[in-house]
Order: sequence, then C-alpha cells, then structure tokens
Amino acid sequence: MRWTLKPKPDTEKLKQLQEALQVDGIVATLLLQRGIETYEAAKTFFRPSLKDLHNPFLMKDMDKAVNRIEQALTNNENILVYGDYDVDGTSSVALMSSYLKTKTNQVATYIPDRYDEGYGVSFKGIDFAHDNEFSLIIALDCGVKAIDKVAYAKEKGIDFIICDHHRPGDELPNAIAVLDPKRDDCEYPYKELCGCGVGFKLIQALASKEGKSAEGLTEYLDLVATAIGADIVPITGENRTLAYYGLQVINENPRPGIQAIIDQVKKEELTITDVVFIVAPRINAAGRMQHGDYAVALLTETNFNQAKQYAEEIEAFNTDRREADQQITEEALQQIKAHNEEERFTTVVYHKEWHKGVIGIVASRLTETYYRPTLVFTKSGDKLAASARSVSGFDVYNALEACSAHIEQFGGHKYAAGLTLKEENYEAFKQAFEDEVSKTIDKTLLVPEIKVDMQISLPQVNDKLWRIIRQFAPFGPSNMTPIFMSENLKDTGYGKCVGEEDKHLRITVTQTGQEKLVGIGFGLGDKYDLITNKKRFKAVYSIDENHWQGHVSLQLKLRDIK
Repeated sequence: MRWTLKPKPDTEKLKQLQEALQVDGIVATLLLQRGIETYEAAKTFFRPSLKDLHNPFLMKDMDKAVNRIEQALTNNENILVYGDYDVDGTSSVALMSSYLKTKTNQVATYIPDRYDEGYGVSFKGIDFAHDNEFSLIIALDCGVKAIDKVAYAKEKGIDFIICDHHRPGDELPNAIAVLDPKRDDCEYPYKELCGCGVGFKLIQALASKEGKSAEGLTEYLDLVATAIGADIVPITGENRTLAYYGLQVINENPRPGIQAIIDQVKKEELTITDVVFIVAPRINAAGRMQHGDYAVALLTETNFNQAKQYAEEIEAFNTDRREADQQITEEALQQIKAHNEEERFTTVVYHKEWHKGVIGIVASRLTETYYRPTLVFTKSGDKLAASARSVSGFDVYNALEACSAHIEQFGGHKYAAGLTLKEENYEAFKQAFEDEVSKTIDKTLLVPEIKVDMQISLPQVNDKLWRIIRQFAPFGPSNMTPIFMSENLKDTGYGKCVGEEDKHLRITVTQTGQEKLVGIGFGLGDKYDLITNKKRFKAVYSIDENHWQGHVSLQLKLRDIK
C-alpha cells in the first residue's frame, strides 16, 4: 500500500475555524479538508436540514416537466415511468411511480431487460408504450443521450420527460424536458445528484405547486438514500442532506420492501455502508439474474407480507449471483495464472459461458487482486461484451477510446465502462489495450493508495473525538471516514492472528505506555511479524466502536501497518 498524507490546511484558516467553532485542531483540519471553512458551512454540515434543499425550479426545464405532468394528470393520460435495471434506476422508478399513483391510476412502470434490450431507453420499450396507449414517458437515470429513441417516440405521438445525471453529449434529445444538472446550460447549484435524486427534485417541484414542502416527502427518502449509496456519488451538499434523512427513514420507518430486506439480515442500525453492501446488492441482483421488474415490485409494495415474499425471491437471486460471482472469479484467476499474465499492466479475460449479469462484479474482484485496469468478457449474442474497471487515478474510458479501432461500441466513465466487440477482434484488442495502458499509466498507480487525513498521537484518540467524528456521517465519496496515522507504536504483547486461516490481526497497542487501545486489522494477518517482540511500527487506521457482551469501547480499525 502507498500511504499519502493529505497536505496540511492553511494555518490562518485553521486558527479562524478553531476559534469560530471552539474545536480542536484535529476536527478543524478534517472540516477544512472537506471544504468546510466557515461557521455557517459547519452548521449546515453537522445539522443538515431539508429546508436547505435548493429550489427545484432552479433546474433547467423543471417548469416544462411539471406543466406536462400536470396536463397528463388533468387529461387522465397514461404515464409510463421508465428506468434502468440497476439500483439507481429501479429506485427512481419506484419513487416516481409511487408518488404519481397518489394522483392517478393511469401509471405503469417499465424496466428494460438487461440481456434483450441493454442499457437505457430502448425501441422495444417505446413500442410497448405505443401498443398500450401511453402518451407520456418519464425516463429516470437514463435518456440524456437517447436522441434517436426520443425522436422515434415523437413520431408515435409519445412525449418524453428525461431525469438523468449522466454527462450529456453535444446534442440533447428533443424531449419536452431534459432535467440533468450536468447540462452546460443548467444553473442548478448542485451537480452531483444521482438519477433518483433528480427524480426527487421533480416530485419536490410537483408537491410545491400544491403548497407542500420537502419535509412532507420524507417517506420517499429511503429510496433516495439507497440510490445515493449504490451509485457512489459524492456525499456532499444536497446528497448528504438526502442521505442523512433517508437513513433515518431506513432505520425508523422504511417502506415494506426495504424492511423485508433488513429483516432477512437482522441488522440493528444501518449506515450508508450497510445500505451499499446489504440493501443495494439484493436490489441489483434482480436485474442481474432475472429482471429489474422484481426490484420495482419489491420497492413499491405496500403490503408487508407480499413484500416479504418478493424479498425471499430476490434473496434467492442474490444467492445465485454470489455463487456465479465466486465461480467466475475463481475461473478468471486460474486463466490469468495459466497464461502467465500476472506481470502485465492489464487484466483481460474471456469465457463464452460467463454470466453477463456478474462480469462487472468479477472485474472489481480481479482489480482488488491484481490492482490494474481490468476487463472481463463474455459472449453476448454474436458479439463479445465486457465490463471494465480501473484503479484510482487512471481513466479507463480514455484507454478504451484509444483502442476504439477494435471496438464496436463502448460507454461509461473514468473508473467503470462497458463495451462490445467482434470475437475475431478480441486478441488484437487485448494486445492494444495492454500496449495503451503500459504506455500511459503512471506506474505508482499500480500500488493501492491509502489517503491519510492527518498524523495524530494515540492519546488524542478519545471519546470526545469519536463523538464528533460520528457526526461527520454519512460517509462516502468526498466525505470518507477519517483515516489517521500514528508512529512509534508497539503491541503490549497480546497481539495475535484471528479468524479463519489466521487471516486477521488483533493487537493491543500503545504509544507512550500510558494508553492502551485494541486494534483490529481485517486481512492483515500476514503483518503479524511486524508487531511481535514489542517491535516499533506505524499504522494507518480509522476509529471505530467495539460492542462486546454489553461493553462498548473504542478500537482502531487498522488499514495497514509498516
């Protein structure tokens, strides 16, 4: 691991913030690193309020979207709510359809089939809308590049409202409204909403026309928080406020579908990390293994017993997904070893039988193992399809662009992408991708990095600091759990390897000899020799709480030891 210590903040700013908030240097430093420089900004950060949400009508085309939906409601038109098969898409569809169903019965939902239709708006979906006399489609988490599809719908007399958060192309679809904060001509103050977040802004705008505020829409925020976590958007600004209140709903009064998932895992209080690793994979499993419709049915169901049944079906899909993912990862690792490809700059593997719904997860697993740009291919119809994943700091989208002579089509962003190519081009592409990455990647990026917020001494780790750090949650991109470094540590003699195959490390650590803190390092069992015989070492860690037999104590969650 590479340890990168974040630069120290400006001394004058640090002093001013400490005085304004009456906090110590550690807390003030952590706030400044997160762009919080004033008393007002800190107040908003520590006390998020739904009153601080921006006026939805600041978003370009919002007035047009609201007018068209009001017209559809007045005229009793059939409205089709359309969204992708991933968590953000299915949550968005559940949010919009359940809100509109409080106004009209003329609402249906549509999730494209991952294998038959692929990502985004499809001609098949528009034909479905036409055959069933829908005159308005509201597309969520997709559509900003669907220029030909929206034009096709217009020919059939169907209007489109698009709620998206992906970067638009040079041209926008000819829709009634294109709600996307990433539009160049959109002056909406917060640019990082997920698709479900844009959908929430639309229902906030609709509700405001009836004199209702955002506080009256909290029942939808469990969906928004789930999408924010799953889509890995920054937990800053509005996203942080929406996630904060959404987590409250998840923990206090979630919709039946989310409650049914929580009941299965028997977890007490969920954090955003739990949402990412417990709730989101189950919702995702429906679209990966069967169909995204199952996820929408689960998230919109109002009867708990029925929701429980849906959750059981989805749990079975998730078990299948897990088994497929483990098996394919194992086969891929064997393939890499068999071809002596451990020393390359890239991982590119292919098997025609691999399940298309899990190749993205497998690509992430392989990136964890070899830490380099990774592509996992499978057969899809008469072509090969792949999921790409990258390492921190390297733009895999640009690398694919450089190899586009061998590719049929590709899309995505810096760290994750998808592509298709002809089978006969596979070997040439594999070599071109290796050549491009080896030529352009900064070799230090091939070693995983831990970004360390600051160096502190062990006696500074106390209950007061922990209480304040807890208030930094919910954590996520641009507001990650604070990571500290301490030097000149030693184990008091109780250090040992624990867990299956001694995989983990448990130590009781001290720095001055006065304080003692338990540290647990998951996956750090191989570092045991560094701490034996009271050898001095340094560690990076986050602060955590250990609950054991009714006792609660602070502990260090070790990330690495040197």
